[in-house]
Amino acid sequence: MALQELPSALRQLMVRHPRPTSRCLTPISRRYASSEAAAVQEEASEDLMDLESDSALTSTAEPATKVADYDPIKRVENRKGQLPPSRYQYRSPRYYRGPLHPHQPPPSSDPASREFVPGPFSHTRLEQTWQSTIAQDLMTLNYVHKPPGTVDHVKSERLRTWDDSSPYHKNRPKRGPRGPEGVLRMIEQDITWRNIPTLTGIVVHSMVKGAADDSSHLHVAGMALQAVTGVRPKVHRVKHGVSQFGIRENMPISLTCTLERQQAWDFLDKCINLVLPKIKDWDGVEGTTGDSSGNITWGYTREGAMLFPEIEVNYDMYPPKLIPGFHVTVQTSAKSDRHARLLLAAMGLPFKGKLID
Repeated sequence: MALQELPSALRQLMVRHPRPTSRCLTPISRRYASSEAAAVQEEASEDLMDLESDSALTSTAEPATKVADYDPIKRVENRKGQLPPSRYQYRSPRYYRGPLHPHQPPPSSDPASREFVPGPFSHTRLEQTWQSTIAQDLMTLNYVHKPPGTVDHVKSERLRTWDDSSPYHKNRPKRGPRGPEGVLRMIEQDITWRNIPTLTGIVVHSMVKGAADDSSHLHVAGMALQAVTGVRPKVHRVKHGVSQFGIRENMPISLTCTLERQQAWDFLDKCINLVLPKIKDWDGVEGTTGDSSGNITWGYTREGAMLFPEIEVNYDMYPPKLIPGFHVTVQTSAKSDRHARLLLAAMGLPFKGKLID
């Protein structure tokens, strides 16, 4: 078959003058100072002579009976009873049944885990900047020197105790902080090499008001968010209807995209260096934003969403009046808004106004 595929002139030359490959492997006569070196050379020449003398072009084909008897499916069936299937066909548990269950799911870093995600195969530009520059700068700028023997200031109790004015106060748990929320905030800790703030994830949320009257608003918003973030959005439905706004129960009204790992770094880099500088008269993110737990939020209007490169390069695909605005919540490992602002400011995100920790 190989000779038939060659041109006719070359095929004739190959048939007329077949040259074995052993001619190229003839030993070269050399003079050696010792007899041991000559013996080694003779053994090497004999090994070369034992190689196959015919090339692939002149070799004969396999017999037809051997080709007809080849059946890979039959070989697999005959091999089934040789190895125990339970040992080589492991499947991790689908559900976590508690710490005392005999079958525990492997960690997400194990390739056998159902939650295993390969990678990262490369780091984004912003993540490399954080590893090489920002992390060391944050640790240096926030260093607090405490000489040996320094006594820490006594902090007030976060939970309120009972005054024991009633016998029912005995052995009761402490009360939460005052106020309608009654939620304990995280305690800000000094930045060390163990807890340098970093990016953990980003949540993009869009409340589509026009979806109450026309579902096309929700479809266009989903296409725009998926193009911007690279993640398929999750649809949220209304739990309680509001007749004044024309919202009925179980109506799809909003979209959410959750970004993690490399996608979060790419999206944050795109927001800081591409989109936000294009917005006219934009001074920065409000200093009052944040949830006191290290998460910072800002928003894009419809005009700001049009500045994303995925929408700007294909602007005719989206009706201008149906492109939604959305909020971006940056989740960090910081325990306070002050440390989260330090991290984002080092990445190039400006803040304005009064800063509230």
